[in-house]
Amino acid sequence: MSRTDSSTYEGFTAEERAAMKDHAREQKTAARHGSRADKAAETERNVLAKIAEMQDSDRIMAERVHTVITASAPVLAPKLWYGMPAYALDGKVVCFFQSAAKFKARYATLGFSDQAKLGEGTMWAAGFALTEVTAEVEARIGALVKQAVS
Repeated sequence: MSRTDSSTYEGFTAEERAAMKDHAREQKTAARHGSRADKAAETERNVLAKIAEMQDSDRIMAERVHTVITASAPVLAPKLWYGMPAYALDGKVVCFFQSAAKFKARYATLGFSDQAKLGEGTMWAAGFALTEVTAEVEARIGALVKQAVS
């Protein structure tokens, strides 16, 4: 097949390739043998280590988001998902924190997957831009996470 000059696809960005490599490493780690409790503890350590690697403002927000999510919905298990802190129910990601630096974005994002029970009518938000995590934002995150798993 021949390519036309109008083709603009240049492949994945370096950030996208890095995220895919992170995901492959996460899958290998999850497949290791060991007790469920040991795996959960290791996974949480990995999430906290990934948060610690973030730039200052992203790290501060990610730490607060992690605290709010784990307190608001203890049924969610922290895990890494494409190199991002994520929170899963029965192994399926419900929500995640994407740092601004991850894809060179203007703001960090709190995102929800289709597993989250946030549906209201025919349209609802599945992602929220974060520039700062205030007490009001923490309360909103807590309420959303509780709704997502209810």
